[in-house]
Amino acid sequence: MKKLTIEDVAQRAGVSKSTVSQYLNKRYKYMSEATKQKIAQVIEELNYQPNGLAKGLKQNRSYMVGIIVANIDYSLSIQCIRAIENELQNSGIQVIICNADENPDKESKYIEMLAARQVDGLIVFPTGTNTSAYNRLIDNNYPLVFLDRLVDGIMTQSLLLDNEMAAKMAIQELVQHHHERIAWLSLPIGVNGITPRKERLSGYKRAMEEYQLPINEQYICSATRDEIASVLKNLLELPKPPTAILASNDIVLAEILKFANHSSLRIPEDLSVIGIDDAEFAHIYNPVITTITQPAYEMGMQAAKIILSCIEESGESVPITYRFPPTLRQGKSVKDNK
Repeated sequence: MKKLTIEDVAQRAGVSKSTVSQYLNKRYKYMSEATKQKIAQVIEELNYQPNGLAKGLKQNRSYMVGIIVANIDYSLSIQCIRAIENELQNSGIQVIICNADENPDKESKYIEMLAARQVDGLIVFPTGTNTSAYNRLIDNNYPLVFLDRLVDGIMTQSLLLDNEMAAKMAIQELVQHHHERIAWLSLPIGVNGITPRKERLSGYKRAMEEYQLPINEQYICSATRDEIASVLKNLLELPKPPTAILASNDIVLAEILKFANHSSLRIPEDLSVIGIDDAEFAHIYNPVITTITQPAYEMGMQAAKIILSCIEESGESVPITYRFPPTLRQGKSVKDNK
């Protein structure tokens, strides 16, 4: 069977090839509603499928965007990717999703692979150490958006939570319930300082100072996922153990809840808990965990809109850092410590 072409559609619809091309590229400015409907009807009757590759080569576009995620395990990553994909598909753009697993070498290889595939732009949750690769993209005016993290010395469009405010909001909630011995538990901050972990720790310290509470270095802990249970055990065996703990992200919170179940630790009777990030499991746990949430879906939508704008304008843009406000989602994991 002969492969249908744009010319077949044009002849059947009684319009020029350029008019059909304008319709396929959603350029309707000088097109009547009747013409649009006629072309749409013919495309449906013929079951015409535009040649995406040919279209991309002709316009120097691939109609694909790469998403490189530092760690796909985070609830934030999953929600953002879902929003990005929905938003870009509405504009006829497909996504290629790559998980760097917090490995800068993997991230670097993904950047090279996606650039070789000539994707139109990149949305990156950066590992933070590939500064030369990021700078090459920026120097070539390549559309690049950072999500969730910043990288020192790299100026590009970036979207992330107001992390300090998130930690302060959690401390405020605990202080209102008369807690003073408040512990902080995070995954390792890393040599270059992973932005949310670094900023949330800073917010924790500032909030403790503002409420004139002592900062006990024994209460400030960071550990790998596998080490968290051991760290919690040591914390709770201190002569003066914390009465409350702030989990810096959803992975840490999950490990705290696992530890609580395995060790018969009662929340909030034995330990009050607040988590940053809005993992679904926090709201089906018994008791429901109080969390500080970030608008992950909105962040993903905005990232998609910004990368689209960068692609379509194809020029230098002013690098802006967008900060999203956190919100408190009340649960029953904090008890009054009077």
